[in-house]
Amino acid sequence: MNPVEEFNAYRSEMNDKILAADNKVLKRIFNLDTNTFAEGALDVKTKEMLGLACSMVLRCEDCIKYHLEKVHELGVTKAEVFEIFSIANLIGGTIVIPELRRAVEYWEALDKQKNKA
Repeated sequence: MNPVEEFNAYRSEMNDKILAADNKVLKRIFNLDTNTFAEGALDVKTKEMLGLACSMVLRCEDCIKYHLEKVHELGVTKAEVFEIFSIANLIGGTIVIPELRRAVEYWEALDKQKNKA
């Protein structure tokens, strides 16, 4: 299984388990997340790019992968994603560099998967 498939399978399995617990607060948090990234005053692509930059600064590897997939699906180019990386590293400082490395690796995996399709 490639890294993209592995991440998505794990994320899906765990989200199903979390939601199956039927916890009202957790369900509302998941719903708030979904609604936040829906079309609004800002378009979805912009929101996902913001999510990616923020996730990098916060050093949340799962969130970085998730938002990388979304921006990849939405047609963000390699040049654009590297500008997002630049902003995140400027704001977050050099401590974000390890996340940058993993983000570049995951971006390449997304490209490989797309080229196989």
